Amino acid sequence: MTQAADVIPPYEPAAPRAVDHNRHLPLSAPFAWLAAGWRDLWSNPMPSLAYGSGVVLVSWGIISLMFTYGWAQILFPALAGFLVVGPLLATGLYEKSRRLAARKKVTLWDMLFPRGGMHLFFVGAVLMTLMLVWVRAAVLLYALFFGWRAFPGFDQIIQTLLTTPEGIGLLAVGTAVGGLFAAFSFAIGAFSIPMVLDQKLDAFSAMGMSLSLVTNNLGPALIWAALVVGLVIVSLLTGFLGLIIIFPLLGHATWHAYLAVREE
Repeated sequence: MTQAADVIPPYEPAAPRAVDHNRHLPLSAPFAWLAAGWRDLWSNPMPSLAYGSGVVLVSWGIISLMFTYGWAQILFPALAGFLVVGPLLATGLYEKSRRLAARKKVTLWDMLFPRGGMHLFFVGAVLMTLMLVWVRAAVLLYALFFGWRAFPGFDQIIQTLLTTPEGIGLLAVGTAVGGLFAAFSFAIGAFSIPMVLDQKLDAFSAMGMSLSLVTNNLGPALIWAALVVGLVIVSLLTGFLGLIIIFPLLGHATWHAYLAVREE
């Protein structure tokens, strides 16, 4: 008599489904995101412009405090850190774009207090920690190359960086270290906050997914990062006034970048 074990095949678990995060986006995609962000900016523009004005006022206030309390030497690392926390600061702009797509009413109150809860807080905490670590690393690098020498002041800093061995070394190493911080923070922050708002993912899943989407769509992601850095530099050259328009533009465009990589 045939035993049951002889006719029932052994159980074999199904192979996990392969997940491809490459969206095969053209290199021109970031320019389409900017165009879509521009349309969102001028659809009910007052909340977006008020949001950008708030970012400018807060930036001026922080810089004023840095000079008041003698922390001017960390101004440049802090400006670089602005790019790290930028995705967090733009949360309200993502919310406006989300509401526009859903044909919902948009108010400044909705933008200042978007949904997301603790997971949004955790993503923000990670980005803030990265910025603080980068600022501390910049201070340590300065001490490594210049010892306990006092900060030379802004009237001499360019000459010091470009004409002395210590300055050139600090510039090279600081750029490399800052680039690592910037690359990692961009990868985990590019799409994580929009994911928390849209799909209610937990913070760590959203950051991991953002990292995967950036690395699997590296060409468009690098062009997008270059556009962000370039536009922020333009804003800085205007004494931050350019952020009144540029910051909302980048925030709304980031939402459309997220839509382009979001899995249906």
